[in-house]
Amino acid sequence: MFDLITALLEHGGYVGLALLMLFENVFPPIPSEIIMPLAGYVASRGDMNLALTILAGTLGSVGGAAFWYYVGWWLGLARVHRFIARYGRWLTITNEEIDKIHAWFARHSESAVLIGRLLPTIRTLISIPAGVAQMSPGRFLVYTTIGTTAFTAVLAVAGYLLGTQYRVVEAWMNPISNVIVASVVVSYLWRVVSYRSVAR
Repeated sequence: MFDLITALLEHGGYVGLALLMLFENVFPPIPSEIIMPLAGYVASRGDMNLALTILAGTLGSVGGAAFWYYVGWWLGLARVHRFIARYGRWLTITNEEIDKIHAWFARHSESAVLIGRLLPTIRTLISIPAGVAQMSPGRFLVYTTIGTTAFTAVLAVAGYLLGTQYRVVEAWMNPISNVIVASVVVSYLWRVVSYRSVAR
């Protein structure tokens, strides 16, 4: 997996990175916790600029967040519940999870978006209640961008710093990234199989 993502980044450049992060937010086949450190690692070799790497990762991630924000805005809470009742198994999201996030969002609003963008899983889900609540698009983008920039920067810088140890990184990152991706797939399949919907 290390070699595959590295090759994609080398050939796709910043556009490829932005698309990877966009797809990761819409439907996470490969977590950003793998993508951004590897992008930082590629930057450390001189193939990409670190600042532009963070910018591209942020733009792609914000694009994915905006997608779910407008889905929430268009659907509204009632239709979100009906949609999740029908397709929630494949998204591995329950109405109970939507309600919990919606209640948390109602209490915290802007800080919910800012902090939510820093937390695994919540990073994507927090965009839906923001849209359902019809939070101002401008405020949503500002707080989403701040949280996303911090998240992608930390991951990219970590990969950049580790990049000075090329042989060490390559030796342990490849099997670890394979294990992480395999764990994500197994976790997704388990959630699909064990999914229990709350009727609405």
